Amino acid sequence: MLEVQQEIDRIVGILKKEQSPDGSWNYPFETGVITDAYMIILLKVLEIENEALIASLVKRLESRQEANGAWKLFADEKDGNLSLTIEAYYTILFSGLRNKHDENLSKARAFILAKGGIKKASMYTKFMLAMTGRYPWPVIFPIPLEVVLLPPSSIISIYDLSVFGRANLLPILLLGNKKFQIKVASTPDIEDLYSSKYNRNEDQPWEELRSEEYRSLASTVEKAVKSLLGFPWYLRSMATDAVRRYMFDRLEADGTMYNYFSSTFYMIFALLSLGYSKRDATITKAVEGLTEMSCRINGHTHIQYTTAHVWNTSLISYALQESGIQLNDETVLRANHYLLSRQHYKYGDWIIHNPHTLPGGWGFSDKNTINPDVDDTTVSLRALSRYIQTTPEKQNVWNRGLSYTLSMQNDDGGYPAFERNVDNKLLHLLPVERAEFILTDPSTPDLTGRTMEFLGNYANLKLPDKRIKGAVKQLLGKQEQNGSWYGRWGICYLYGTWSALTGLMAAGFPANEDAVQKASGWLKSIQNQDGGWGESCYSDIKKTYVPLGTSTLTHTAWAVDALITISSKPTPELEKGISYLKKRSEQSDWTSSYPAGQGMAGFFYIHYHSYEYIYPLLCLSHYKTKYG
Repeated sequence: MLEVQQEIDRIVGILKKEQSPDGSWNYPFETGVITDAYMIILLKVLEIENEALIASLVKRLESRQEANGAWKLFADEKDGNLSLTIEAYYTILFSGLRNKHDENLSKARAFILAKGGIKKASMYTKFMLAMTGRYPWPVIFPIPLEVVLLPPSSIISIYDLSVFGRANLLPILLLGNKKFQIKVASTPDIEDLYSSKYNRNEDQPWEELRSEEYRSLASTVEKAVKSLLGFPWYLRSMATDAVRRYMFDRLEADGTMYNYFSSTFYMIFALLSLGYSKRDATITKAVEGLTEMSCRINGHTHIQYTTAHVWNTSLISYALQESGIQLNDETVLRANHYLLSRQHYKYGDWIIHNPHTLPGGWGFSDKNTINPDVDDTTVSLRALSRYIQTTPEKQNVWNRGLSYTLSMQNDDGGYPAFERNVDNKLLHLLPVERAEFILTDPSTPDLTGRTMEFLGNYANLKLPDKRIKGAVKQLLGKQEQNGSWYGRWGICYLYGTWSALTGLMAAGFPANEDAVQKASGWLKSIQNQDGGWGESCYSDIKKTYVPLGTSTLTHTAWAVDALITISSKPTPELEKGISYLKKRSEQSDWTSSYPAGQGMAGFFYIHYHSYEYIYPLLCLSHYKTKYG
């Protein structure tokens, strides 16, 4: 136990040292290189002279290229990722700092052609190439723009989309309906990325739009749109203005849309399509907001997709308190004051499906004021719970946060990330890759489990409370045959199983029930020889557990913490996991930066730089508290 305490003290010392003056932690939110690439494209299209930033981003892109010329989404991705390689190749040429004769770009080009060329790229890559004039928009865009005018009560409306899908797809919808393209002097020619079999008529490239399912949905949408009253030109004008107002109404103080890189990127192009000048104040401020999200990683500049201040700070404050750091410790006080300043007071889109609740949640990023989520809210309340108990005048903070959390429970008993009951399966028929990840926001085992853990341990809501019964039922119904649970926002079955088990135990679910024992058996069966656990991002793509082949700190901490929660005394597997966490803590290799989170399977993975401290600290603290 002495070694456990020493490791706890080591991590606590690092976290105290790395806190920012405002009380937050600004560890990078690292998402590969796609945002770096798109930032270069944005600066070149807008003809903004920031050559130093462009050069630094090109260097980061080049540092991540593989020997075979490809770029990867994650370290164990076989060969490389076609779409990401196309985007990196295109961007480096766009920068003007390299030409096609560059040896590394020649390797990238060979890889792209060997994998089928641009025609085989993802839909999102094709959108970007279409916007910048190097790929045709389809003759008929998937959905008419007028769909934005359909009310929430319609058979389908934009508010059936998840907030993430809405924020990204509405600007694209406008661009696609306008068939907007913009070229500048530096736009590279990439004709050599088309295979010799490519047929240059406009329909051929968009195979995504040809399915029977899509045609059926398009017909349904078309009928709904025809029910709108008004002349076609007037409806189109209204729809265009509705998209513009949607974007403007969701601008944060830094000028970005929702503080997301992608939605801001698409918004800027949408504004250009509406005739806005490249030097318009809205566009200029948005670019400045994106630039401010830059950080340094291993000597390179990275443009973050968003910042993770609230998420990092709430988790770290909570973990520090779990480790025994007192509430009056200066680090905890500053962190909690920061969190208090970030509770939401504005209404956002979530009110459409949840109209009887006051604002009171927390968002993910530092500048987020209108887009709260359940996970950030519950972890912020965990961090603040002891403080609020000793400060009665802050009780309203707790009441508003708890009320928001409880109000977000879906009708199926589970919990979503951002909005209630946004799970219209019709939308899965849209020809959008990984539609279930971007278009809907259903109950997921990880959100349901983590919310149950908060409600059980911090709000004293346990079985047989009917709200908890509904969540338990939903969770048990989502358990996989092998005993695991799928985690939507982390990698992946280890994350989901940890979330589910800790939630069930907090709810008062018996540890000897079959569901718990089955999950325990699965966790023990996949432990590595070194005592740790590790899971591949392929789990997320294949929707089945895929071992990484080695262990990671974060995956091990999740697995061990789950076993601690369900074990009355230490088991051999648990002890081996603790031993791994102690001996592995200060080592660094490729697994140290392996993604632990995901935004969209097969496209968007996240390396949280804070996780190597947060989850081992939580796990070791829980071990010491329970068995010490």
